[in-house]
Amino acid sequence: MNHNIILQLNNISVVYSDVIQVLKGVSLQIPKGQIISLLGANGAGKTTTLKAISGLLKPENGKVTEGMITYDGQPIQNSAPEIITRKGIIQVLEGRQEFKYLTIEENLRVGTATRWGKPYKKDLGLVYDYFPALLKRKSALAGYCSGGELQMLVIGRALMAHPSLLLLDEPSLGLAPLLVSEIFRIIRRINREQQTTLLIVEQNASMALQIAHFGYVMENGKIVLESKASDLKENPDVKEFYLGTSSTEELKDYREIKSYKRRKRWL
Repeated sequence: MNHNIILQLNNISVVYSDVIQVLKGVSLQIPKGQIISLLGANGAGKTTTLKAISGLLKPENGKVTEGMITYDGQPIQNSAPEIITRKGIIQVLEGRQEFKYLTIEENLRVGTATRWGKPYKKDLGLVYDYFPALLKRKSALAGYCSGGELQMLVIGRALMAHPSLLLLDEPSLGLAPLLVSEIFRIIRRINREQQTTLLIVEQNASMALQIAHFGYVMENGKIVLESKASDLKENPDVKEFYLGTSSTEELKDYREIKSYKRRKRWL
């Protein structure tokens, strides 16, 4: 076993309602202390991959039917989400799931639920250091916060749980470009300063690959490309179908392309 690998998916398949197969033999590795990006179009299976890791398939009548997910060398596939959370795997769901009628600071304190009774003031200070905007608004009800503030809030709440592996689902969704750049700058800072391992699902491939160490590209429930992030940024197929530019720098939209032939070096 490679002791630097904190999480490994080995040929997993996921089925919903016993009939709908979404993941088809997905394999990937997450090295400790790195940022890994999982890219792909809507419906590729990215969010299902995160939920398979965090144990959130069961509420949606889904399960891992084949393969194995190991965390620190121990199998965790189909474990209850509370068990997985206690192991240090924390997922930030797409859509910024805040508690609207709690203040920002009360929302942050919810993140200490797995460490109930332990001191949290130092953790609050850390979150406010990363997100000064939250400190200014700490007494405001979360339901009245902007989209950018809410994204900072849910990431901050996850940090309060002391994650060893943080799963982020579409952190740029619905945010203005300047806010997206700020969020990703802070994510990279968290990784560097806290040594937190991150798996980021993101459609904004350009931004995700700027901060990632390694990347995977998913299509139709399968991993189709994998490489160092710096290499993926230069790959012609990724440029054309995920970064929106071709070799002639003409704008493209991969959603308008029904199929393409991959170069042999990626097969």
